[in-house]
Amino acid sequence: MQLTSWNIGEWNAQLSIGKYCLITPGVRIMAAESIIIGDACMFAHGVYISDADWHGIYDRSEPVGQTKPVILEENVWIGDSAIVCKGVRIGKNSIIGAGSVVTKDIPPNVVAAGNPAKIVKNLTDQDFISRKDFYADPKKLAYDFDMLDRFNLKDNSFFGWIVSKFKPSKKN
Repeated sequence: MQLTSWNIGEWNAQLSIGKYCLITPGVRIMAAESIIIGDACMFAHGVYISDADWHGIYDRSEPVGQTKPVILEENVWIGDSAIVCKGVRIGKNSIIGAGSVVTKDIPPNVVAAGNPAKIVKNLTDQDFISRKDFYADPKKLAYDFDMLDRFNLKDNSFFGWIVSKFKPSKKN
């Protein structure tokens, strides 16, 4: 994962990431001006988000080039290896398909995919369940995980472990 904000000279970048976000390995988020990510967003492997060209078109020694802020509203999901370009706003609850290149704003509650990304499906206005909801009650979450472990490990015992050390099972 690479999170970068450019803070030299006239550039004083802002990179803001909301609560409950999932950022997987290989994600690159590079801000020269402003990237704002809402709560409960998810980023699959290889996602790239940038608010700049990172060099001028004619003056390639220009360190940042043109910039435009990027905004991802709450509960946005960006698929594997997708690119979100400068100046884009992605609406609440929207999904960006794997390998997509987002060059224009995406409204709330849609699935967009392709290069350039286009709306391929409208999502219903029903209530979405997000990572924010999942983590809303930490005590219940811890209890649920404990019960899941107990269920999955119910056949395990200390004696069974000792036997497995001396007579390993052929099962995989």
